[in-house]
Amino acid sequence: MQLGLVGLGRMGGNMRERLRAAGHEVVGLDHNAALSDVASAAELAEKLDAPRAVWVMVPAAVTDATIDELAEVLGEGDIIIDGGNSRFSDDAPRAERLNDRGIGYLDVGVSGGVWGRQNGYGLMVGGAQEHVERLMPIFDALKPEGEFGFVHAGPVGAGHYAKMVHNGIEYGLMHAYAEGYELMTASELVTNVPGVIKSWREGTVVRSWLLDLLDRALDEDPELAQLTDYTEDTGEGRWTVDEAVRLAVPLNVITASLFARFASRQDESPALKAVSALRQQFGGHAVRKR
Repeated sequence: MQLGLVGLGRMGGNMRERLRAAGHEVVGLDHNAALSDVASAAELAEKLDAPRAVWVMVPAAVTDATIDELAEVLGEGDIIIDGGNSRFSDDAPRAERLNDRGIGYLDVGVSGGVWGRQNGYGLMVGGAQEHVERLMPIFDALKPEGEFGFVHAGPVGAGHYAKMVHNGIEYGLMHAYAEGYELMTASELVTNVPGVIKSWREGTVVRSWLLDLLDRALDEDPELAQLTDYTEDTGEGRWTVDEAVRLAVPLNVITASLFARFASRQDESPALKAVSALRQQFGGHAVRKR
């Protein structure tokens, strides 16, 4: 099958190689000319036989502009797939604009990171069944071998919604592992923290790929001394918490893990300064001063 692919960064570039290895023809476009197969969206469209399919893997901030540019050079019967980390609420308006031109739209939550080329990608798809069926050769090539790793989650927006929830869960899992790691490093009893993490990788109920990656990080840097505690977020955790508030669903763990990321970016905590001041005022507790 032919596929246009816009955005050839860490994810998109590896997806192109996995698809080509499966026998598909991929025409790539990137702002970095050294990575591109073509020089423009118009040339990309010319290289593909109708009906065409173009997958977009660019940052959320430029996704709408990229899709609008593609819409100018694509036509009736073509499909645009957004596989980036877009907010689910952006999908329906995009699909409506494209539908006016006779262009189909799928939103795909993609998980797998830099390991996807080797292991396959988890794919959560939103959109019309007819569009999903047409793209199944591409999805089959990208997903891991076997029964799992792909779902048609529902109509337009469902794919990105599922990926948003996936990433919210990821926040909570990562933070649980991190807290367990910190508690063991503070313990007087556990003298081989990396060894304990490694031992959990087989036969335990907490084994997971994230745990494998923590073990890998500790192999490279046993005390994580080369890292700072500053942790970014890319938005999905915030959107998950927004939805929890809208739907009155208690997401205690995910919300706490998101706020922990915010706390990691503070050089010092104004809130904890206020707590210290209050303890001094009502109880005469000693405080540390600069």
